[in-house]
Amino acid sequence: MNPYKAIIYDIDGTVLNTINMNMYPLMRIIKEETGEDWTFEEVLRFVTYPGMKVMEELQIKDKEKTYARWVKYVNEYEEGAVLYDGIQEVMEAFQAAPILQAVVSAKTKEQYQIDFVEKGLDQYMAAAVLADDTQKHKPDPEPLLECLKRLGINAADALYVGDGLSDYQAARNAGMDFGYAKWGSVSGDSIDAPDYVFEEPKDLLKLL
Repeated sequence: MNPYKAIIYDIDGTVLNTINMNMYPLMRIIKEETGEDWTFEEVLRFVTYPGMKVMEELQIKDKEKTYARWVKYVNEYEEGAVLYDGIQEVMEAFQAAPILQAVVSAKTKEQYQIDFVEKGLDQYMAAAVLADDTQKHKPDPEPLLECLKRLGINAADALYVGDGLSDYQAARNAGMDFGYAKWGSVSGDSIDAPDYVFEEPKDLLKLL
């Protein structure tokens, strides 16, 4: 029997494979801003960072303008966001259970519209907490706590599913259980005690 009233998902690396569409445009940004040619492997360390955090780490002078240009390049990237195999089947199963579903992500509302809503995935979600909805961001618990508030449930009643260290830390800081989405993870370093390890999206169905 499922122990949770809600399943909350990260988006990038959990619901959608967005590594290429985010990292190749970032390589272009770094080249334009610094003149340096970074490899794909070198930019991968930023894959789970919120966008403005990446700008800070790169010490970009005009962070907001450069971030907006990065978002533009991401939205123009031909491959786009790719839905992981089995994830929609999982969402349909939880909806039928019925179990509440939501997303907590560092995406902007504009990115969410393009990557998530236009794929029809929002129909399964009871709430969506995005970058513009909170002052603080993962690994701070504020986005997850805001999501719990919108869902009207307690931390003990929800499982957060994500692929990165900041997801894991945010769940722990919010007092929530964490499911490690190993299928989309670049590195599991320091994700040392997740409550669940899911090798593929359909493993989530074992909760039912």
